[in-house]
Amino acid sequence: MSRIVELDRVTVRVAGTQVLGPVSLGIDAGQRWVLLGPNGGGKTTLLSVIGARLQPTSGRARVLGHTYGQADMRGVRAAIGHTSHTISDLLPAGLRVLDVVLTGKRSVLAPWFQRYGDADREVAGRRLAEVGAEHLADRTFTTCSQGERQRVLLARAMFADTSILVLDEPCAGLDLGARERLLAAIDAAVGRRPDLVVALATHHLEEIPASMTHAALLAKGTPIASGTIETTLTSEHLRACFGVDVRVARHADRWSTTAGP
Repeated sequence: MSRIVELDRVTVRVAGTQVLGPVSLGIDAGQRWVLLGPNGGGKTTLLSVIGARLQPTSGRARVLGHTYGQADMRGVRAAIGHTSHTISDLLPAGLRVLDVVLTGKRSVLAPWFQRYGDADREVAGRRLAEVGAEHLADRTFTTCSQGERQRVLLARAMFADTSILVLDEPCAGLDLGARERLLAAIDAAVGRRPDLVVALATHHLEEIPASMTHAALLAKGTPIASGTIETTLTSEHLRACFGVDVRVARHADRWSTTAGP
């Protein structure tokens, strides 16, 4: 297998406080990782490092064959698709859904001063169809529901020849139906791209797509456990990570937790 992400004793400090690490993690082509942990656990920070959006304070980070601090990371970022509520908030008001997806071609936040041809619009329409949102193409993005927006952002993240897909709490705030439609869209995207690397952060086991293969648990910026999803998502590891007594269950590749002994 080809090593896509390699982190060696990576730490991140913000205003003198260490918020992540040290973390050592290797991700191969086709692996789909879920990052779990409480608020402030370091999940978003780790996603930012994996997604080439944040330089480590110390340690060595290498993504898609490029070592941080030794390469122009702009080209690396172009091969990484991102979804987050921050992106949703920064998109200009009044933008059409199809135009939102088109911004994924160069990972910009607005289509202005960009040139898009008929082939680009065809790709954007196809990506919307792949996430079950083709009927939204001419809608204003801000009029879409939360679940619809997340599927549109997934289509945006998959517009280009994405090698890594970074999903920061994609199911946050979604109702049951919207959550399941989004998880189905993520699983379908993975099914079409078997070599695609996915890194997804969440607080809840119920929000883990069935296609995830590996997991890492983080608390206070420190790794608690990592490895294959079966060996990592255990009741013992979840108790250590979240500090509450829980039981972990798995049914048909979906995960859940219940409180109590």
